[in-house]
Amino acid sequence: MMARGRLILCATPIGNLEDVTLRSLRVLGEANIVACEDTRRIRKLLTHHGVQTKKLVLYNETNERRRSPGLVAKMSAGDTIVLVTDAGMPGLSDPGYRLVRASVEAGVAVEVVPGPTAAISALAVSGLPPARFVFEGFLPRKSGERRRRLEELREEQRTLVFYESPHRIEDTLGDMTEVLGPRPAALARELTKLHEEVRRGTLTELLEGARSVHPRGEIVLVVGGALRRDRDVVPEELARAAQDLMDSGVERRAAMQEVAREAGVSKRDVFDALLEAKGET
Repeated sequence: MMARGRLILCATPIGNLEDVTLRSLRVLGEANIVACEDTRRIRKLLTHHGVQTKKLVLYNETNERRRSPGLVAKMSAGDTIVLVTDAGMPGLSDPGYRLVRASVEAGVAVEVVPGPTAAISALAVSGLPPARFVFEGFLPRKSGERRRRLEELREEQRTLVFYESPHRIEDTLGDMTEVLGPRPAALARELTKLHEEVRRGTLTELLEGARSVHPRGEIVLVVGGALRRDRDVVPEELARAAQDLMDSGVERRAAMQEVAREAGVSKRDVFDALLEAKGET
């Protein structure tokens, strides 16, 4: 009976081609097949390090469902397949999960070769608590769905890590500011690349900065978790403070935003407090 092959998940550099391990280069050179999102990207890495491979095949979000059975069959027949994505670890907001599940169900051994991951790198340099965190990947593209997901995360006390596109970063920061309030956060972009940058501040400050100087490239957002609510900050006081501002002529939206900023809570907290107060009168 022919020995079964293996699936090896291999992390690749998120920017700097030097961020690759000796083990990664070895398994890429020894594999029967390297499954990758983009053959041009992996060839660039291999050529830079003088590594030759036997065969490259495309494996991306478009074809992963139909290609997985064939790859599993090859591994069951004895082939070793190395799976890579364009950058980072396969499966984390990238193709890979389906092939891993199919391999496990078929009894094929799955191994991992660790390496660079944008989420962990951004968390480490953010200046925010890294011991306990939640990785959320990409938020929904539509604002309504995105806000609903942020609402679900509003009371999460662990540090939050998101991926985001430069095309949506302003909208996302705007929704985060509205739902999560003036929390500390960090925007890391182009990590390990020539134009690497980490912006730190509150979500409000990051939003203002993005509107002033639009961030480009690959972006990771790291956001502080919810603080345990201060005993002195009670809904009645939030409602009273907001109502006083509105009575003095401040527009409702601006009043809620000001009270939220001063109290260190989200604008939704102030909105809920106003609704509660209105229901009690």
